[in-house]
Amino acid sequence: MKILKFSEPLPDLILSEKKYITWRLNDDKNIALGDILSLCRNDGAEFAKAKVIVVKCTTFGYLCKEDKTGHEPFSCDKEMYETYSKYYHMNVIPDTQLKVIKFELL
Repeated sequence: MKILKFSEPLPDLILSEKKYITWRLNDDKNIALGDILSLCRNDGAEFAKAKVIVVKCTTFGYLCKEDKTGHEPFSCDKEMYETYSKYYHMNVIPDTQLKVIKFELL
């Protein structure tokens, strides 16, 4: 089973179904439509299982409202780029490619 890890406070947002989209760079797990995922905290403790219902490849610059609805909000694009630069230890810019993954809890 493929595992996706989430930093705090994201697990609680997922469990309350306020977050049902995640963005991933360099998808080494090859997440695909229909995959069953183990959703884990950063320490590896599973908090839920989910099924992938939408997968879309795009860039940060082309993220649309549909890609952002169900994702934790950012106050501005600068905050979004800084957050993802920190997560992935790289300089994230509008041309950076990512995978938008929409899931539903099982």
